[in-house]
Amino acid sequence: MSAQNLYDLSPALRLMVMGLAVALGPLAWIWARNKNAPVAHRLRVLTLVTLFLTFDLVIFGAFTRLTDSGLGCPDWPGCYGSASPVGAQLHIEAAQSAMPTGPVTHSKAWIEMIHRYLATGVGVLILTLALVTFMARREQRRGAKNSSPEHILSPWWPIATLAWVCLQGAFGALTVTMKLFPAIVTLHLLGGLVLLALLRAQSVRYAQVQEQSTPAILSTSTRRFLLAAFALLWLQIALGGWVSTNYAVLACTGFPACQGSFWPVMDFSQGFTLWRELGAGHDGGYISFQALTAIHYVHRMAAYAVFVALMLLSFSLYSVPALRQQARWLAALTLLQVATGLSNVVLGWPLLAAVAHTGGAAALVVVLTGIVFSSRKMPVLARVSSLNVSRLSA
Repeated sequence: MSAQNLYDLSPALRLMVMGLAVALGPLAWIWARNKNAPVAHRLRVLTLVTLFLTFDLVIFGAFTRLTDSGLGCPDWPGCYGSASPVGAQLHIEAAQSAMPTGPVTHSKAWIEMIHRYLATGVGVLILTLALVTFMARREQRRGAKNSSPEHILSPWWPIATLAWVCLQGAFGALTVTMKLFPAIVTLHLLGGLVLLALLRAQSVRYAQVQEQSTPAILSTSTRRFLLAAFALLWLQIALGGWVSTNYAVLACTGFPACQGSFWPVMDFSQGFTLWRELGAGHDGGYISFQALTAIHYVHRMAAYAVFVALMLLSFSLYSVPALRQQARWLAALTLLQVATGLSNVVLGWPLLAAVAHTGGAAALVVVLTGIVFSSRKMPVLARVSSLNVSRLSA
């Protein structure tokens, strides 16, 4: 049997039809339920539905990776040149017979292709969102020339989201064709979470346009702390993705110590050589256990700082009435991340806990993005006025 090409675009059109079929259900539901609603409301609902399906896509992507199904179909965008595993049965059976527990089996092929169908459906929804927002903005500008600029729909968020989902599709292709290259897989995971953040920012913006509302006001120090915690969360997610894509979760099976020590033997140089193949060290040989330990332990140490930062932030935001509900979610999700992270270590990386850990990280991104875009720091004039009032009172 001849070798399969890494790229085979022959099933691309059929795959697009599959994606359109996935997207038609949500689009029909949104149209039926909201056809008489204001355009900002319809766009917000479409964004929230797309956000929900993208969240599901991220979770299913984690399930695909954790079940070793990322190479269930070793070419892209189809499966052995077919639009589904049904047309690739002979190829899959041959690969499975040669290696029964290998990367290509019938179940893994279906998992991988369902992930691709969901991704294509999300792409269709995001394209629809960009087109509808662009048309709605033109109508709004013609009919409301005196509207405040902050209450005019902007097409740039959905356009940026559309561009990003195309880039994410390219990383999905490289994930397969570069045989689960750790840096590419980690970037693909981060790209999915960036997509969630972009959609959440859009949903907040549409809500503000619909309700003619403005962001909640935070003190300068709280706003800076919020942005610092947000950046710290992204760093921790990148470290977690590096742990997962290098299969370093079980390098430490105890807690709080690792291998009976609070500072085990580690090889940071090899562990954080970013551009290398899966399982390879920086010298071309196999990656050492000490390198895997370094990958795991850095993520664990950073988790302590992230936990403290997010819990302090949730307590600080709880005092702001408009953000109280988000503060509760932030605290609850932070505690969930601790529970699932510990479960991965002490229970031997169970699939449910591993998928939930990725889901918790994605949910934290959604919640924190919502808080960032639902708030802003106190304007300078307001701070000066407050200071003058306090001086007069004194």
